Amino acid sequence: LMTKISCRNTAAEAHRVLTMTPTLKEITSYIHKNIPITAHLGVQVTGYDGKSVTLSAPLKPNLNHRMTAFGGSLSAVAILSGWALLHLLLKDKGLRCRLVIQKSSFEFSEPIDEDFEAVCSLPSDEHVEKFLRTLERHKRARISIPSKISSASGKGGIHDGSYVAVILNEKENV
Repeated sequence: LMTKISCRNTAAEAHRVLTMTPTLKEITSYIHKNIPITAHLGVQVTGYDGKSVTLSAPLKPNLNHRMTAFGGSLSAVAILSGWALLHLLLKDKGLRCRLVIQKSSFEFSEPIDEDFEAVCSLPSDEHVEKFLRTLERHKRARISIPSKISSASGKGGIHDGSYVAVILNEKENV
């Protein structure tokens, strides 16, 4: 999948083509196709800068009987934010991996009664480098990543997820 860079392309577009970093729309489409519940939840990838990812979700498809966001939806979006960030990190590094959540903990602070987002950032460079070295050496590695769910009112919660990556051989699909 090569794209020509014309003189009219911006520097950001040229960098994206050269590094093969997907657009936010492409990331969202990939997630919706491969994790179908995300489309039902209305999740959209609204930000990615190589170090953090932001996912947004509307309240309406995620309502509970109290007219607030369903805890399972909040947890799912938080888990997905960590998964998406690691998926993109591994893709940027040229690593084909199976990536799964191993352990998940969510602390709900206040009910959310409006659209919400999950923001997930990579831990320190030292932690990320250790994760990547372990993955390359043992073909399997684990990393913990926190994310925050919030809304315009500031309500939300904190998620902590442990994710496991396993390098795939050429015959296996991501």
